[in-house]
Amino acid sequence: MTAPHVLLLSVPGLRDEDLARMPCLEALARMGGKVPLEPCFPAVTCPVQATLTTGAMPRRHGIVANGLYDRATRHLEMWISPDSCHRAERVWDRLKAERPDLRTAAWFLLQSKHARADLVCLPAPRHNPDGTETMWCHTNPEPLYGTLREKLGDFPLHKFWGPLAGIDSTKWIVSGFLEAAAAAPPHLAVVYLPHLDYAAQRSGPDSAPAHAACGELDAEIGRLVEEYGRLVGPGNLVVVVAGEYRIRPVTHAVFPNRILREAGLLAVRDTPEGALIDFERSRAWALADHQVGHVYLTLGLPRAKRDELVEQIHSLFERRRGVQRVLSGTALVGSGLSDTPVPALAGRCGDVVIESAADSWQAYPWWTDPAAAPSFARTIDIHRKPGYDPLELFVDRSAPPPPGMPFGIPLDTSLVKGSHGAIDADDPHETVLLCSRPGVIGSEPLHARDVAGIVMRLFGAG
Repeated sequence: MTAPHVLLLSVPGLRDEDLARMPCLEALARMGGKVPLEPCFPAVTCPVQATLTTGAMPRRHGIVANGLYDRATRHLEMWISPDSCHRAERVWDRLKAERPDLRTAAWFLLQSKHARADLVCLPAPRHNPDGTETMWCHTNPEPLYGTLREKLGDFPLHKFWGPLAGIDSTKWIVSGFLEAAAAAPPHLAVVYLPHLDYAAQRSGPDSAPAHAACGELDAEIGRLVEEYGRLVGPGNLVVVVAGEYRIRPVTHAVFPNRILREAGLLAVRDTPEGALIDFERSRAWALADHQVGHVYLTLGLPRAKRDELVEQIHSLFERRRGVQRVLSGTALVGSGLSDTPVPALAGRCGDVVIESAADSWQAYPWWTDPAAAPSFARTIDIHRKPGYDPLELFVDRSAPPPPGMPFGIPLDTSLVKGSHGAIDADDPHETVLLCSRPGVIGSEPLHARDVAGIVMRLFGAG
């Protein structure tokens, strides 16, 4: 049997109502079908992409946030990139194990460095001895980025994230994939198209810029489908589009680290960069990630003391404005985040997890006086901040930029108009899955963990 060519597009911020502004996607849905799709919790980029590509929940694949905290070493790294951080097999590995003759691609997925797909590409700037950076991408095969660079120019990393983030990065992703795939089109290609993330967070998901972004992305999807369809031949291409999550309007921010510091649970230490969280001396601190906060407790507490601390954190956050749920113990197991009520024993999620109300999000700062902010707070620094910072999408024109920077990042959280991560218990199927081939996805609502199985069945594999 001739294998199809399956193009799985991972699209953050996609809502069913957006299809009215996206004629290409609407046409694909009419050809095949569409169903409501429930993301995993938390509905943020890395956990959702891991669930889509493994068919497992966060408790099993181990990606519980956009950052990973190692309790033993007290080391936090946001946006960690190795494929090896997954504890479950990715769909391209499963397919290759059953059909070694098929080619695969993992294109711009955020945690795919050193993935074993035949084609891999994701940003990986090179850090020079003098402190500067050279734009580069990690690719498989290794020389591929050099070839793409010659034909397309450097990947525009400054337009993939930051105040200038926009359609240019998605255009490069599409063009780069088509160029890389031309000689031997992969049978399975998983491609991340980030564009809908930006305007919806800056100005709100129902703003004019967010609506315009739908049209811009749809044009690139149309180009990708048309040109890839020509490469693989008539009737051979199956397009599957999975929304990652819904971005909701927000008007409020919770500062979990400030709350923990005021309660005497979070400690800071003085450094040349300012007062930073002292992970060793803190009894509790929070990884603030969009609408979800993971609160990590100090290790080694007797059970009674640990339970007392968990109860104290519950009391700090429950019934607080902007908080929907506070989870610990068996509630973490039920949410799909942990296999055990005590995550410190084996899991990666916080000992307590705070879920925001729909109209609120969580900011990482532990200081209240802007003058006390650490030096990296007003810069684009996705790795050193203990959480996700959507303010990196904005420019602060009210103050001189930090030394050596062309602009500064603002500290005003009221600028952020959209966020995601929390799940509406009454309507969890917040995004959409569509397929260009009839009969593939059925008619009932699905969960993100179902997508990998759908892809495998398209190849007659399990």
